[in-house]
Amino acid sequence: MRPIRTVIRLLPVAVSLALATPPILGQIHRTPDPVRRADLHRLAEVDRMVMVPMRDGIRLATEIYRPRDAQGPVPAIFWRTPYNFSPLPEPNLERPSALLKFGLDAVERGYAFVVQNERGKFFSEGDWEILGRPRTDGHDALTWITDQPWSNGKVATLGCSSTAEWQMGLAAMRHPGHAAAVPMGQGAGIGRMGPFYEQGNFYRGGALQLPMAVWLFGEQNTQRPTFPPETSREDLERLATYFDLAAKMPQVDWKRALWHLPIRTIMESVGGPKGIFGEFAARLPDDPAWYEGGLYHDDEPFGVPALWANSWYDLSVSPNLALYGHVRANADEEVREHQYMVIAPSLHCNMYRLTNPLVVGERNFGDTDFGFDEMLWSFLDRFTKPEANGFEDRYAKVRYFLMGEDRWRNADNWPPAGVEPMTLYLDSDGNANSAAGDGRLTADAGGDGHKADRFVYDPGSPVPTHGGAFCCMGEHEPGSFDQRGIEARADVLVYTTEPFAEPLAVVGSIDVILHVSSDAPDTDFTVKLVDVHPDGRAFNLDDTILRMRYREGFDRDVRMVPGEVYEARLGPLATANVFGAGHRLRIEVSSSNFPRYDRNLNTGGNNYDESEWRVARNAVHHSVEHPSRIVLPVLDR
Repeated sequence: MRPIRTVIRLLPVAVSLALATPPILGQIHRTPDPVRRADLHRLAEVDRMVMVPMRDGIRLATEIYRPRDAQGPVPAIFWRTPYNFSPLPEPNLERPSALLKFGLDAVERGYAFVVQNERGKFFSEGDWEILGRPRTDGHDALTWITDQPWSNGKVATLGCSSTAEWQMGLAAMRHPGHAAAVPMGQGAGIGRMGPFYEQGNFYRGGALQLPMAVWLFGEQNTQRPTFPPETSREDLERLATYFDLAAKMPQVDWKRALWHLPIRTIMESVGGPKGIFGEFAARLPDDPAWYEGGLYHDDEPFGVPALWANSWYDLSVSPNLALYGHVRANADEEVREHQYMVIAPSLHCNMYRLTNPLVVGERNFGDTDFGFDEMLWSFLDRFTKPEANGFEDRYAKVRYFLMGEDRWRNADNWPPAGVEPMTLYLDSDGNANSAAGDGRLTADAGGDGHKADRFVYDPGSPVPTHGGAFCCMGEHEPGSFDQRGIEARADVLVYTTEPFAEPLAVVGSIDVILHVSSDAPDTDFTVKLVDVHPDGRAFNLDDTILRMRYREGFDRDVRMVPGEVYEARLGPLATANVFGAGHRLRIEVSSSNFPRYDRNLNTGGNNYDESEWRVARNAVHHSVEHPSRIVLPVLDR
């Protein structure tokens, strides 16, 4: 067995850089929307309310911006979205429109910019489906674009969140005009990916992710005003100057609303629109219906060069990293060799809004700028324009922000070369409850303390969510926050290393293996990875959950026998963080993180249709027979 080292020494940063660092450019995008819109209309020929026909006759509302000074055919950037792109709403001065930013950038660089609403959204005809039929509507739209007289036949897809999540399904179709893809924050488009069965962010570890309820409140719209299908483009263009068909949703106190039971009727409880949430909440993590829609799964091909833009504090960062690995391992060689990835220390869709300093929650990462715009447009030029631009010579396959060291690093793959496993075992004297307890992480597999720690999980008083890698959950703020308030609870087990004598770089996927028991037929176990600073501040890095009925796989449902000890594999988690000298590494273990995840009611029933709960008495075991542990990817170069 390989010897376990509790500390390592990091090599100087210059040694770790595989390639020269690209020049720094300003990434702070604070230009007001009206200014960008005026510039866009000044530089572009604009075609509004072009109704593009799909194979079933449904027409999708499309706007096209073509550079006025173009000499001959041009490549196109395709921005496909369920969101409102009308100019009528008041601009958000705190968060300028990404559509206008990238649209203006595209036209200035000689691209046509094509923006289209998914079917069933605003002026687009038909009924909305989540991800908007990427394999049919997306394919038909690309064919239409490449057939236009102004097109050079090459189309790049670009977008973040819902404008990215459909791109993988389209890339699986290998459309000949699909020249490149830039998916950013694309996790909700991933179904099954290796060990992850998140099914578009509905699940993690078999538990429902409640941010989806908040998001769907504003998006599922089976009942909406529409114009007759025979309405002419001229009429639609005129009507669009004073209608945008956007719903004005009532204000909801989500901190209160997410307590509602049963879960499947949350939408009705807040007066939300009819739609898919109740149906999806009742599905199992491996329900066959997940494989019939627009989600991308790990048994599909991928046919497009791509630049993936991810964030450490975005939802689904682990599945996003697994997706990159899947494409690098399984795509055709030409495609496989043209996969690039950036991982920023930011929130959802903030990788192109990096500020100086960048503060994510309460953690200050300093100046995180790295010239993302230059990298993005150099990548797109490489695959949509005939001129060689040396992109491959200037950029590594992976560029990631190493938190704690607060520097950008390059790598040829993910995880980087030079990562070795380090195993730390959970141990205590029987009282790991709270940070004031005696829980510890040690290199000793046998331990020398008590054999188990116990706590009470009451669904009526769950551990509250305090930051984390998620988005779009009302007043609940994502990011990195001091967890000491959470760690004061008796229902949170806390295991911590001794202070490191030298920095420890944890870079990659973290496996968590717990040996657990309960007096309930089903319950959850949660894990949070934390960096404890010398002054006691405890910043969260990543977290996950496992619903114990799925411990044998997400394709089966097996209840627990009270008192029996089970091995539970959670995650994997993901991070790139240096635990500096004097810092400590900590994990929190509990049975809830609400409302990030729905509460397990501990009954062994369906959970989604229940309103009553029972208290569970849960235990984490740690001994030679039951070695609860975490396996860390330590960068040793």
